[in-house]
Amino acid sequence: MLQELLVAGAAVGSACVVYAAAAARVVKQYERGVVFRLGRVAGDVRAPGFTMVVPFVDRLRKVNMQIVTMPVPAQEGITRDNVTVRVDAVVYFRVVNAADAIVTVEDYRFAVSQMAQTSLRSIIGKSDLDDLLSSREKLNQGLELMIDSPAVGWGVQIDRVEIKDVSLPETMKRSMARQAEADRERRARIINADAELQASKKLAEAAEQMSEQPAALQLRLLQTVVAVAAEKNSTLVLPFPVELLRFLERAAPPPPPPVEK
Repeated sequence: MLQELLVAGAAVGSACVVYAAAAARVVKQYERGVVFRLGRVAGDVRAPGFTMVVPFVDRLRKVNMQIVTMPVPAQEGITRDNVTVRVDAVVYFRVVNAADAIVTVEDYRFAVSQMAQTSLRSIIGKSDLDDLLSSREKLNQGLELMIDSPAVGWGVQIDRVEIKDVSLPETMKRSMARQAEADRERRARIINADAELQASKKLAEAAEQMSEQPAALQLRLLQTVVAVAAEKNSTLVLPFPVELLRFLERAAPPPPPPVEK
């Protein structure tokens, strides 16, 4: 009798151990557990740590709550100003409601990926080329709103959307390069013309000042000679001012009167 009780006790203990092993589950810190009991969600979402389920009745689905970085494949489209471009992006999102992410949508990752691709195509068609190249922050916010609106019902939150690269056709690249070169040349000519205008005004003021003081012109001539002679040139071209000739002409004595015969 005692032996039978020991055997029965051992059998019950073994059954309890097997049951505990089959029922024991561990949910990691970055996960949440959703329990399905006979096909229906049972109770609240299981928190991280050790938990128990009913073997052969409950089924535990673990959902990753970490931020997911999902690249969006390059999408080709035509902008509002009729330019063909290829744009790729990256989406950062995370699950905020584990039960909705499992029950509401079949595959929330695939759903977010498809929504991101269609939204990116829509943004390309609504934007100009200049907006894609210079106003990316504004477009990123628009993409985030377009993806986040349906994703809220899936238990998913879109944290950030970034446009990575905008690829242009080679012909468009050459056209933009020519346009940029022409713009730089235009600005260089405007700056050069403005410099010539300022220089001409200063020269006019200098000429007016020297006309009032004839000696200033002679001093300037001597300064020029000194500057040229400092280079140790073998030949020195000396400009001779016309004003000096006029001064000598005024200083010369008058010719003698003709002698009458």
